[in-house]
Amino acid sequence: MLVLFNKPFNVLCQFTDRSTPPRRTLAAFALPSRVYPAGRLDYDSEGRDAARGGCVEARPPRRRAPAQESAGWRQTPRTVPWRNVYPAGRLDYDSEGLVLLTDDGALAHRITDPRHQLAKTYLVQVEGVPDEAALRRLRDGVVLNDGPTLPAQVRVLEYAPDWLWPRDPPVRFRKTVPDAWIELTIREGRNRQVRRMTAAVGLPTLRLIRTRIGEWTLGGLAPGAHRIIETPVRMTRGAPR
Repeated sequence: MLVLFNKPFNVLCQFTDRSTPPRRTLAAFALPSRVYPAGRLDYDSEGRDAARGGCVEARPPRRRAPAQESAGWRQTPRTVPWRNVYPAGRLDYDSEGLVLLTDDGALAHRITDPRHQLAKTYLVQVEGVPDEAALRRLRDGVVLNDGPTLPAQVRVLEYAPDWLWPRDPPVRFRKTVPDAWIELTIREGRNRQVRRMTAAVGLPTLRLIRTRIGEWTLGGLAPGAHRIIETPVRMTRGAPR
């Protein structure tokens, strides 16, 4: 099973936090305690196809009245217990966007193992105006204090996408300094790598949203929302363990 989650700003990419006061974690969001089996009618789903095409939007179960249960509703499968899922990779506390969670160890390894160089795409608001020299350095690889990065794909956007939600709290701007949006794709996962890369070329990051990991995208998820995907066999078959 794979869960696609849109992590809001200032949320830890884990379920617990021992700091004082504690920061918001994944536990603050309505991740379901039950899931709906693909291709079956669910007792709690009012007789609708619970997972057409193998992908469902999670929603709270709706219970039937006892009279309806006695009329045969218990003959259809009920929701199955939620299995333990953990983030496959991380996303910084002050970043937003796509986080993958899974209970499939082979899939988690495929997503996080740097040998697979899984592409990750970010929407980045930077301070300053990117010039060709800065873009070329990102494309060629930037030398950071922990070594050079792999070449990245980058393009400048004319403006923020229409689908982008406002951040809470909003980004603080300096009126005298322009800002710009870029789309950056990398194949590594170093600590705060995107922020360090843009800073190294003179474009400090103001806002960072991850939009894609490999073949999985946000796909219209609102901040704090999630989508459940029943993992096809082809995703894990032959994956290294």
